Amino acid sequence: MAVPDMDLWIIIGLGGLFVLLGVGALFWGRKEEKDYYKAISARSDVREYMERTPERPEPSALKIGGLITIVIGLVMLVMGGAFWLCS
Repeated sequence: MAVPDMDLWIIIGLGGLFVLLGVGALFWGRKEEKDYYKAISARSDVREYMERTPERPEPSALKIGGLITIVIGLVMLVMGGAFWLCS
């Protein structure tokens, strides 16, 4: 079963988009986490900063989501490339 060329480029393009979105989510998560702990360290009560508890779920969720998105994008890129080589 041959995949039309236009469909291959759509798969490859979506894979690239997912990789870019994943990298963006990783950087956004790191920035959010850094800003949060920087704001806490300026407070007089720094126990939360030193122990890092309770953890804020948003930066970790962004980083995990970014990793998942990168993996999905790479799978799509490999899949599109394999279909392209086989056609």
